[in-house]
Amino acid sequence: MAEVEAEQPVQVGVSKPSGVPVGAYDKKCIFCKIVNQEMGTELLHSDEELSCFRDIKPGAPHHYLVVPNQHVGNCKSLGKEHVPLVKQMVEVGKQILQRNSVADLTDVRFGFHWPPFCSVTHLHLHVLAPASQMGFMSRLFYRLNSYWFITSPFWCLNSLTEEDVRSVMARSVCAKSAFELWGRGRTHSELRTSLLNYSPEKMSPYVHKESTYRINVYTFNKTLLFADRIKKIDALEYLPFEGTVSLKSPQHIFCLLEDYGTDPNNIPEHPNYVYFGRWIADGQRELIRSHSVKSRHFIGNTSMDAGLSFIMTNHAKVKENDLVFDPFVGTGSLLVACSHFGAYVCGTDIDYNTIHGKGRSSRKNQKWRGPDENIRANLRQYGTQKMYVDVMVSDASKPVWRNAALFDAIITDPPYGIRESTRKTGSHKDIAKAPDGSYADSHVPVSQAYNLSDIFADLLHFSAQHLVVGGRLVYWLPVYRPEYCEEMIPHHACLQLVSNCEQTLSSHTSRRLITMEKIKEPKELDGLAGAPDPRCSPYHGHNAFREKYFSGLNKRSSKEDTRADVDGK
Repeated sequence: MAEVEAEQPVQVGVSKPSGVPVGAYDKKCIFCKIVNQEMGTELLHSDEELSCFRDIKPGAPHHYLVVPNQHVGNCKSLGKEHVPLVKQMVEVGKQILQRNSVADLTDVRFGFHWPPFCSVTHLHLHVLAPASQMGFMSRLFYRLNSYWFITSPFWCLNSLTEEDVRSVMARSVCAKSAFELWGRGRTHSELRTSLLNYSPEKMSPYVHKESTYRINVYTFNKTLLFADRIKKIDALEYLPFEGTVSLKSPQHIFCLLEDYGTDPNNIPEHPNYVYFGRWIADGQRELIRSHSVKSRHFIGNTSMDAGLSFIMTNHAKVKENDLVFDPFVGTGSLLVACSHFGAYVCGTDIDYNTIHGKGRSSRKNQKWRGPDENIRANLRQYGTQKMYVDVMVSDASKPVWRNAALFDAIITDPPYGIRESTRKTGSHKDIAKAPDGSYADSHVPVSQAYNLSDIFADLLHFSAQHLVVGGRLVYWLPVYRPEYCEEMIPHHACLQLVSNCEQTLSSHTSRRLITMEKIKEPKELDGLAGAPDPRCSPYHGHNAFREKYFSGLNKRSSKEDTRADVDGK
C-alpha cells in the first residue's frame, strides 16, 4: 500500500471561490470562514463547489478535509440528493493525494464522523494517507466502520460497463463479487424508497414473466439464521418480480447485502448500510484455496503465499503468451501464478539444491525432498506444465542473457537475509584465471555477501535491459518502518513507478510491493546531456535491514522477559 510522504503539499489553487451563493454562509461556522478566506488558511483546492485544506490535527502524514463551499450540515443530514456531492468530494480527495505524491490509493481512508463525534457541523470528508502509518489514537478516532466514523467495505463504482466488470473479476483475488446496484440505504425503509425510485426500464429485462430468478442474502461481519434470511427476502415483496423462482439454475441472481461494520467484538443489532442489486460476477478468491502452498507438491521456507502471488501477477498485467522471468525463482510460486493466466515462465536462482529439488525438505515429518519435487512438478500439479520454459542455476549479479528486450514481465521476491541469505558468487581473494578469463572445469565458485542495495540496483538495471517497453517489473522491497521515506524506493531512468503498496510484517518492519513499468530503452539515455539523476543511486540504508529486523525482535523479547519477571515477583 502506498506510503509516500511529501515534505510540502502541492498548492492547487487559492483563489476565492465564486460559487458561494447568498444565504449559504454561516457566520458562526469556522469552515465557512476558511472557505471565504477569512482565517488565513491555505486552500489546497478551491472551485465553485468544493474546497480542501489540511486538518489542523493531522492523523496521518497526509490528512486533508474536503468541504462544500455551501454550508451543508453534518453527514446525518445527507439525503439521496447529496450523493453526487459526496462522490465529488471523494474525487477531489483522490486528486489532492495524487498531486502530493501518494501514488497508490489503496492505503487511504475516507470517511465522515457521525454526530455527536464531529466538532464542526459543516459537512467535511476526512482524507487520510497512508492509513498504515496512522498512530494508535488516529486508528481509534478514524476506525473503519465504527459507529463514530462512517466508511464501508463495499465499493460503489461508476462508468463501468458490464464487460469491464467481468474482465476485472476474472482476474481479481481481492474482490469477492460484483453487482449492478439497484438501491441502497441506511435502513430497510430507505432501501425500499431507493428501489422504488430505480428505473423500471432498467429492471424490466430481468423481472418479466419468462425470466427465472433467485434472491440471496449476504451479510458482512454477521451470520444470520436461515429463518431470518427468509424473512428479509419476503420483505422484498414490493419489487415487481413476475418471473419464476429457481433456486438451482436461475437466469438472474439478486442479492441483498447488509454491512454490519468490521468489529467482530461489537456487532450492531441492525446493519449500518444495506444494498440490493443484480449479481454480475464473482472474483477469483477460490484460487487462493486451490493454489495454497499447504497442498503444493514442492515448497520451501520462503514459498510465496498464493494470494500474494496472484496479486503480483495482476500488478504485472500478465496475460496469455507473455514471457515472464523470475531471477530469484526459489520454489516457483510466482511462476505457478503466471502460468495460470497463460504466460510462459522461466527463472533462475543461485541455490543449486532448490533448482534441482534436492536437499532437506521444508515439510514437517519429512527429512529429505522426494525424487519428483521440483518447479516443473508444481506446474504439472495445476495443469500448466506446457507453459514451463525452464529454470537454471545462475547468479543474479552476473546475468547470462544476451543484451536484448526478452521479457514481458519480471516478477520476483529477492532474499532479505532473514530466512534466506543474500549471496552472490565471488571472493575478496584473488583467484587465478586462465588467460582467456575463464575458470578451470574443476573450479567451484565461492560466494560472498550480496548487499540489498546492490540486489535492487542490479534488478532494476537488468529489467531496464531485458524488459520490453511497456513491460512491468514487480518486486518486494523490505523496509524498516520508522525510517521509511520515499527516497528508499529504487529508481531507474528507464523505469516509471506505477504503485507502491505496503504489507506490514511487524510493528517495526514491512515490505513494499513495488510495480514499475519500462518507458524507454537504455540506449535512449546515451544521448541525454546533463548530470545523472541522484535518485538512481543505490540507497545503502537497505543493507542494515537484517540488523534492524533482529534488533526489533530482541527489544520485544527483552520487554516480554521484563514483564514476565515483574509478574513473577
